[in-house]
Amino acid sequence: MRYNNENGFEGDVWDANTGALEGKYKGVLGASTAQQVIQKNSEAWRGFFDTKNKYHDESNTSVTEHPEPPGFRGNEDDGRQLKTVIRNTSYTVEWGERSRLEILVGRELKDQYDHTGRLRLEIAGDPNWPDYEKQGRLDLWYDETDSTFRASQPVTVSDDARDTPLADETAALDIGANNLVACTTTTGEQYLYEGRELFQRFRETARKIARLQSKLEDGRYSSKRIRRLYRKRTCRRDHAQEALCRDLLERLYAEGINTVYIGGLTDVLDTHWSVETNAKTHNFWAFKKFAERLACTAEEYGILIEVRSEAWTSQECPQCGSTNRTIRHQDTLTCPCGFDGHADLTASETFLRRHIEQAVRPMARPVRFEWDDHRWSELPHSHESPKEQRTDPSTVHCDGNVASGVVRKSEISVMTRISDSRTKSA
Repeated sequence: MRYNNENGFEGDVWDANTGALEGKYKGVLGASTAQQVIQKNSEAWRGFFDTKNKYHDESNTSVTEHPEPPGFRGNEDDGRQLKTVIRNTSYTVEWGERSRLEILVGRELKDQYDHTGRLRLEIAGDPNWPDYEKQGRLDLWYDETDSTFRASQPVTVSDDARDTPLADETAALDIGANNLVACTTTTGEQYLYEGRELFQRFRETARKIARLQSKLEDGRYSSKRIRRLYRKRTCRRDHAQEALCRDLLERLYAEGINTVYIGGLTDVLDTHWSVETNAKTHNFWAFKKFAERLACTAEEYGILIEVRSEAWTSQECPQCGSTNRTIRHQDTLTCPCGFDGHADLTASETFLRRHIEQAVRPMARPVRFEWDDHRWSELPHSHESPKEQRTDPSTVHCDGNVASGVVRKSEISVMTRISDSRTKSA
């Protein structure tokens, strides 16, 4: 408000009385947390001013769009986004069968609830980096979509925590929406991550949003329920993207892949542009965001991501090289020369061969994956299908830590037998 000279808030941004704010909230949050919130806010403003200076510096070409100043996390009418930050020395994490997080809180809060010591919270899930040298500032926020708290913990790891791939292999990805990722490697492996069910749920949510918007009063464009649906739709997509990147790169790292080629979005739109394609690549799959997420995750594994042209790879016959005689129908690519194969897997293989000099080993049988809301599962599902097991997401994982409750192997066996008997009856 000072930056925009609104409502009588004059003066510089840095004139805000942060000391009074710290004194107001430290009794509840704790002094260290109140300080961290103020510090993070200051970091956001310093980053904004630094980016703004670069934008106005004609000799600097790194910033091409005018930056926006930090904004509010919600508003009083629609509710604030509940979020806090905890200093690295003000919390501890213990991983095990009953993982837990302990954080410092203010004396006022302790007195109000007759509590001593730190606030203890149980954790569901496993860390990506279980062995680290130093923990950073913890981000803790409330996810209204799933009615649960989530946390993000940055850590410092040693240089040899994860070595670079031992081999010098390459992979190429064909990114779409019906099949989110088709991957071919020089080791002869092929992976296919299916996305039709995800896109269908995306469209169903979009239709709900459209129906609710049509019922709004004149002059209104949104509501709390509509915003909640938007957040739910985005969270679903982001969760699937993150899990896909992690699952795929774990596999590529194990195979010794050190370079991954992905195609540019312009090639896809120039060749196959349509309203539905545009909705899938931009709105549903958010191609640019996925590519950035893939690159960030690949950096953890020492894998290089390179963007190359994939023009016509989805229409090129790998046997005769024709692009104008091939026919693509859904997932199938056929050619008068006799070729008949999976369109996206063929495209990723053609894409790979086009940009490498090394030989590609004979292709193994493709491994297909389906999203079950929590992880990518190989198809066909085993007799202990995650979909059959899942009743409560926080308690059913047998291979990770849980927040409360344990699903025993005997219980899973019972569930499996029930499922098998129903299948046989059907």
